[in-house]
Amino acid sequence: MATEDKNRATAAAILPLVGGAANVSSIAHCMTRLRLGLRDRSLVQDEALKAVPAVMGVVEDDTYQIVLGPGTVARVTPEFEKLVEEGRAQTPPAAPPAAEELAAQGAAMKAARKARNATPFKLFLRRIANIFVPLIPALIGCGIIAGLNGLLVNLEWLPSVTPALAAMASGFMALIAVFVGYNTAKEFGGTPILGGAVAAIIVFPGVANIEAFGQKLSPGQGGVLGALGAAVLAVYVEKWCRRWVPEALDVLVTPTLTVLVSGLVTIFGLMYVAGEISTAIGDFADWLLSNGGAGAGLILGGFFLPLVMLGLHQALIPIHTTLIEQQGYTVLLPILAMAGAGQVGAAVAVYFRLPRNESIRRTIKSALPAGFLGVGEPLIYGVSLPLGRPFITACVGGAFGGAFVGFFNQLGDAVGSTAIGPSGWALFPLLDGNHGLAATAAIYGGGLLVGYLTGFLATYFFGFGKDLLAEFNTSEESTPTPHQPTPTEPAKTPATA
Repeated sequence: MATEDKNRATAAAILPLVGGAANVSSIAHCMTRLRLGLRDRSLVQDEALKAVPAVMGVVEDDTYQIVLGPGTVARVTPEFEKLVEEGRAQTPPAAPPAAEELAAQGAAMKAARKARNATPFKLFLRRIANIFVPLIPALIGCGIIAGLNGLLVNLEWLPSVTPALAAMASGFMALIAVFVGYNTAKEFGGTPILGGAVAAIIVFPGVANIEAFGQKLSPGQGGVLGALGAAVLAVYVEKWCRRWVPEALDVLVTPTLTVLVSGLVTIFGLMYVAGEISTAIGDFADWLLSNGGAGAGLILGGFFLPLVMLGLHQALIPIHTTLIEQQGYTVLLPILAMAGAGQVGAAVAVYFRLPRNESIRRTIKSALPAGFLGVGEPLIYGVSLPLGRPFITACVGGAFGGAFVGFFNQLGDAVGSTAIGPSGWALFPLLDGNHGLAATAAIYGGGLLVGYLTGFLATYFFGFGKDLLAEFNTSEESTPTPHQPTPTEPAKTPATA
């Protein structure tokens, strides 16, 4: 009960600071953030919101995003929804003309901001993220169970239990194409269950009796990429049917033609093509780290934070999922997670370099625990990015950490993650590789230490010029905290968040 009261108190503290129930048009949450659609952005009290104890930071994109952290956000969101519903029930049916005019101005401002960020490529990436992000909790849960099962098998413990754990860990992955198809159809405006039905063809064992392009198909061929393509095709076929099929026949003809047409194209085209692409992705990832090693890790770890700032990190989500589906783990995520290690090291250096700025130091102290667990938004938007140069030195830390992990990949020690989403210390339960859990954890832990240390040293010695120190190494009374810019795309933990 105490926990429920705490979550409701957090929701109650947030609601008036975002303009009240009448100002909230939509509510959703991801791994770490409460995402709100707001009618009037000017009603939000940003600084007061950041001062709420449970709030780690705020990020503005197409929605207003309040960083609460993993676990907390899933508990606060339902309480927030209840409060919004209660508030709407008490709201008068019509607002005075002045309020309507103000809301219209706020809506216009929001539309202008969205238009600046609504490039076709970014909108496409956002849709891809909307398809895969809801799958992350299941990937994490099944991934941890898979790791536990592997440990028990290696130790030869509980042999009567391990088959059950294997079934729990593998069941979701065996049907992940169906969930991708369902989410894809939902995101692209079709009937979700029809997208799932078409994607289910890919994992149906009976496709092994079908020949396409001169070879027998195999169940699961094409994987999540095939499911994605099949569901998108199903949406277009369904929309075409809705336009041309008479209403009296729609309930019979539209779903039949949708499954039939898109199903045939999937079996005799998409499965083969998507299978070749999936295989190429896996081969390229293996080749990159086997041959590029430290150099590849340096680039991947060093440029991940800028990719996040540009919103391009979302393109990696289906690649991670494809690698997990193919190989059981993604070798890219542990390297990308080094960006968070560099960020933590840089933040610690900032703490020591600005001993007089209590405001920034308080931000760092409150955000570091989340940073160690892979939640980087508070440190990025509250510390390194506003200061400028420390953001670059944080990238340097991530680059060296990535090079460390990449070097061992080149030596043949694959370090991977069985799920996407967590990073930092939270990734340890999801680690997997080709040389046992102990070796994999040691390499990953070593990479984190290198990232922490390099990020710290680079920031401490090169992250501050004289002007920057003079401006920020002063008491709280004379210097405000650095201005937090509005990013074009919110930061995520190396998979997602």
